Amino acid sequence: MERIPVGVIGCGYWGPNIIRNFASCPLTEVAAIHDASSARLEAVGKSYGSAKLLTSLDAFLEMPIQAVAIATPVSTHYSLAARCLEAGMHVMVEKPLAATVPEAVSLVKLAEKQQRVLMVDHTYLFNPAVRRIKELVDQGELGDLQYIDSVRINLGLFQHDINVIWDLAPHDLSIADYVLGQSARSISAWGCAHADPDIEDIAYVNVDFGEQLLANFHVNWLSPVKLRQMIFGGSRKSLVFNELNTTEPVKVYDRGIEVNDGVEERRKIQVGYRTGDVWSPHIDAGEALQAAVKHFAECIRENKTPLSDGQLGLRVVRMLEAATRSIRAQGGRVVLANGSGTNGNGNGKGHESGWIVAHRGGRSAGQECADVRVREPLRVPSR
Repeated sequence: MERIPVGVIGCGYWGPNIIRNFASCPLTEVAAIHDASSARLEAVGKSYGSAKLLTSLDAFLEMPIQAVAIATPVSTHYSLAARCLEAGMHVMVEKPLAATVPEAVSLVKLAEKQQRVLMVDHTYLFNPAVRRIKELVDQGELGDLQYIDSVRINLGLFQHDINVIWDLAPHDLSIADYVLGQSARSISAWGCAHADPDIEDIAYVNVDFGEQLLANFHVNWLSPVKLRQMIFGGSRKSLVFNELNTTEPVKVYDRGIEVNDGVEERRKIQVGYRTGDVWSPHIDAGEALQAAVKHFAECIRENKTPLSDGQLGLRVVRMLEAATRSIRAQGGRVVLANGSGTNGNGNGKGHESGWIVAHRGGRSAGQECADVRVREPLRVPSR
């Protein structure tokens, strides 16, 4: 079977990993590599002699390639992806899809118009451990999910064009979106900037998914230790995903509470504690990025919708933007315009407009909040 000729834009931090995986994938070949830096191009090109190395984007777009992978700063995602789609190429974009909701919406519409595959490199959706978590949740192993608690912290790597939420939170927000299969209803976030006054390096994001399901995400560039952990708490069992535990990344705990509310007075509700077994399900081996690259190629060949398609990328960007707006409003809660509902079709019914609710002393849309609760319309647009 003839391989799909692929071009890669960007040879920085993530670009070399993408190039390596496209080169090793049996369905693709790296035909061209573009970067504004000739030095980076030369360093990467030594290992891929058959690929055309180009510093000119115009020359790159004239190459006979079918698909493009974009691994550049977030601020450039929209312009590069749009030009590639307009040139008739299938596109895979490094997370997040774009820097704003309108840009993400525009890319989704453009891909549909051009009838081209648009995929976001939310690599964790192709992680065997995350796939197994999705299976366990769908099978009802945990019961009804009640909360998600996520910690993704480490020392650096500081970004200059995005804050810590846009850098780290896309991983866990995309995992939650994939595992839950439903859209977020509202978001509240707090963050602080220490190294750069305009870029938060610590943040806490609270997401309400409805049906008494809350999710908390802690992201941090200043932590002296590296932690990568998500807890999925259910009514029957709970699950811990520890990415740094390479031998047993997923553990299921048969531990929890049992509530007996059959007493006469509500205030005398009795809570019992249940302690059972702990087990680690088998996790298939495999590199997540290699699986993502292969999936992208298969979607092109078979005209399929990617698992991490433009719609999923749009939902993540919507949450990121809402979290950033909440921080600017001192933790004011942003109700997402798309409301709640399944995330499979993008047509979940819910609120028609978004609101920020800010408390006394905070700022809402650049104004002092004089009242205890000041509501100012703030729409986070849906598609």
